[in-house]
Amino acid sequence: MRIGPVELARLSREAAVALLLDHVARRQRRAVAFANAHGLLLAMDDAAYARTLSRFLVLNDGIGAEIGARVLSGTGFPDNLNGTDFIPALLAAAPAGTRLYLLGAHPHVVEKAATTFTDRYPAVEICGWRDGYFSPDDEAGIAAAINAASPDILLVAMGNPKQEYLIDRLFPHLEVPLALGVGALFDFTAGEVVRAPGPMRRFGLEWIFRFLQEPRRLGKRYTTGVVRYLWKILWLRLTGSRQPSS
Repeated sequence: MRIGPVELARLSREAAVALLLDHVARRQRRAVAFANAHGLLLAMDDAAYARTLSRFLVLNDGIGAEIGARVLSGTGFPDNLNGTDFIPALLAAAPAGTRLYLLGAHPHVVEKAATTFTDRYPAVEICGWRDGYFSPDDEAGIAAAINAASPDILLVAMGNPKQEYLIDRLFPHLEVPLALGVGALFDFTAGEVVRAPGPMRRFGLEWIFRFLQEPRRLGKRYTTGVVRYLWKILWLRLTGSRQPSS
């Protein structure tokens, strides 16, 4: 399913989990991104980001991707594969001994997230973690440290597009089969950020809860950003073009 310049997989949650765990079992390398309305709009605005995502398996995240799919193709996605819910499903299904490395967030947040993952998924082994505060000069050393830890799955939590650019730079130097950009997952896991109530999540309204939590940081994304995204989706529908005008 293509939304603007981004090709998204159309998979159920069960099929996506099975696919990624098969990559781990076969040691087949794959980078994974989750595209919500904000990420899709970034790709429409920035050709470099769109090219980066072309090297990822891209999964749909949230109501914005669902609207885009329905408007452009008439059919939505089988499931909402937002990373905050999908990664727990992936880890719960992972075979015993699966090794996990965490990269991103503040030092105390990633450490707390590692502890929480250990408690929730005893079959998964946390083989290392590193906060997200480093310079480009540190990246070679970070890649070496990840390889030394020998993970099966790498989670990178730095927000998009930063996390996808970082994965794209590091991946040629990594031996890990699976690398996923997971946004604010560590903050949610560590309890630093509260998730929306279940009914809001089920109806695709979690973005409203996030906006009310952080109006200054997310205000532009969830006001003018939403309007621009919907306009570009409409433009794509009306013109049949793959890429909307700016």
